[in-house]
Amino acid sequence: MHSDFTNSLILTALIPLLFSIFIISVAFQLYFILFVFAKVIQQDTPIIPIGKSHGVSVIVCAWNELVNLKELLPLLNAQEYPTFEVIIVDDRSWDGTFDYLLGECSEYQKVRFLRIDQTPEHLSSKKYALTLGIKSAKYETILLTDADCRPQSINWIAGMAECLSTDKEIVLGFSPYFSEKGFLNNLIRYETFITAIQYFSFAITGVPYMGVGRNLMYKKSLFLQNKGFAKHTNILGGDDDLFMNDVANDKNTAVCLNPNTFMYSFPKTTWETWYRQKRRHLSVGKYYQFKNKALLGALASTQILSWISFIILAPLFRHNPVVFWVLGVFLLRLISQWIIFFKANKRFDNTLETFTFPFWDGIFALYFLIMGINNFIPRRQKMRWR
Repeated sequence: MHSDFTNSLILTALIPLLFSIFIISVAFQLYFILFVFAKVIQQDTPIIPIGKSHGVSVIVCAWNELVNLKELLPLLNAQEYPTFEVIIVDDRSWDGTFDYLLGECSEYQKVRFLRIDQTPEHLSSKKYALTLGIKSAKYETILLTDADCRPQSINWIAGMAECLSTDKEIVLGFSPYFSEKGFLNNLIRYETFITAIQYFSFAITGVPYMGVGRNLMYKKSLFLQNKGFAKHTNILGGDDDLFMNDVANDKNTAVCLNPNTFMYSFPKTTWETWYRQKRRHLSVGKYYQFKNKALLGALASTQILSWISFIILAPLFRHNPVVFWVLGVFLLRLISQWIIFFKANKRFDNTLETFTFPFWDGIFALYFLIMGINNFIPRRQKMRWR
């Protein structure tokens, strides 16, 4: 009897606290959905003018990417832009990449390559390769992508360059993944969609915090003035997002949502390779500026809390009219998010099936919880590309 009374008191005290957490979490989520993420929908896309040209150096770092380079190089060489070059940095490949580049580069007027035979042990190989590529660039404007990427159109360079106005030094591009069958592919594409909404909308509102190296443009002088990756040379990842976190600001950063500039990429096909990639990406987040970590952490935490508190509160109030308030508030968030994401998905070339958004929102609450806990587990880093 005493035990039942004690449990009742504890439950009575916890319910108001849980309800407050639920309301605060949903309110926080709604604010970002309606007033931050919605900025992506309103963003204007510059029209690509004919004849505009300032030199662009496209840089691709490759480690055993022979098959991909055979497909990518013709697409890059065929870009409709007056003044550009393509630099392939061959980082110690043993799959025949060097022989291919040596023999085939002469066929492509815009393409040249560099060969790396050895990387200093204390440096990230990707950052070292990028640094050599950028320093060798003939032009002031640098445009980055990866060997496993494919431009959406022959106007990729032109569209990205159009966003680089006189007062901008950085252009953030979009790089979705190709659609394939399977749960993992859908998970990867939704995660890419959410990440893009966040870094685009934050940049539009004046708080740029990252970019994606599969489609990223910036000035060579910006790289050299900030000593490149000097602050993070010994960190495995971060050649794109950590550098952007250091140098991007509300004055020098533009976003490009022209579908002609989208750079599609091939996603991981096994859980092991995807998990290793995500571990590397998430481990870099702890080096972000505090304000960025706080905002992103609050977004993930409130999404987790809104789902957990709803799942607990709904059964507790099942015989109480309050359940309709709980359900209504939760549905308000889901429906508002669905509307904004539906419109954003149209801007992103309809890379997702919009009817699945509520399902993936719940899955990602669990994803954030698991990966957040996992990220605190210390592991020895090994310098490798993948």
